[in-house]
Amino acid sequence: MAHYKGAASEAGRAMHLMKKREKAQQEIEFRKKKIEEDLKISNIENKFAAHYDAVEQQLKSSTIGLVTLDEMKAKQENIVKERERKLAQKQLEKEQEKQRQLEAKQAEKNRQKQQIQALSFTLDDEEVEEEIETFNTIDTDAERCEPPVKKKIRKNPDVDTSFLPDREREDEENRLREEYRQEWADKQSSLKEEEIDITFSYWDGSGHRRTVRMKKGSSMYQFLQKCLELLRKEFSELKTVTADQLMYVKEDLILPHHNTFYDFIVSKVSM
Repeated sequence: MAHYKGAASEAGRAMHLMKKREKAQQEIEFRKKKIEEDLKISNIENKFAAHYDAVEQQLKSSTIGLVTLDEMKAKQENIVKERERKLAQKQLEKEQEKQRQLEAKQAEKNRQKQQIQALSFTLDDEEVEEEIETFNTIDTDAERCEPPVKKKIRKNPDVDTSFLPDREREDEENRLREEYRQEWADKQSSLKEEEIDITFSYWDGSGHRRTVRMKKGSSMYQFLQKCLELLRKEFSELKTVTADQLMYVKEDLILPHHNTFYDFIVSKVSM
């Protein structure tokens, strides 16, 4: 009696393929666990676990139908290597981004530090010692009653603030003006004390030339008095004459008594 063995042989072949697939599945699970241990993934909810699920899903989608064990292993290795490469690339990008953020934070800290240094100021040692001595001499009860001294906000020296009102700058300008004014006044005083020889001619119908030494700051009235003292020795008619009765004529100008030689010197008038 003949028996039909086709169905049994097909069933055996199918069983054999199922065992191969189970073995391949076990190997995939083993590789998956190994990758998890290498990358220190503690549980399936970790953010990297999705990549391994993707490996399994990609492997399943690429092995539709009957394939040999060698083909499945080759596909599995290629997929795992590709996923590992992508994970490594992504991890490298994250580390680079983290490094850039750290560098940006450090640059911001350095910039803020430079701004603080530009706005900060230090007191001289002598000023600090004076403040300490003054502080030590103040009575304790008086200190409690005094209101706290407010710290003055300093301006940034790197910014042009000349258009803003500044009490310290105005005080400095006033001090410089006073110094220049005093320097100019001292210089003019020294000029007025210098002596010059003045040649004059006393006219009483005829000219009598004489020379007298005067200071540049002397007035015309003082000059006429000095001339009278010199001329009275020779001209008796001048003994009762005063300087108010005389006048000093320069070419066609009558010089007032209150003007000084210094006035004409600084105004470039030739004497």
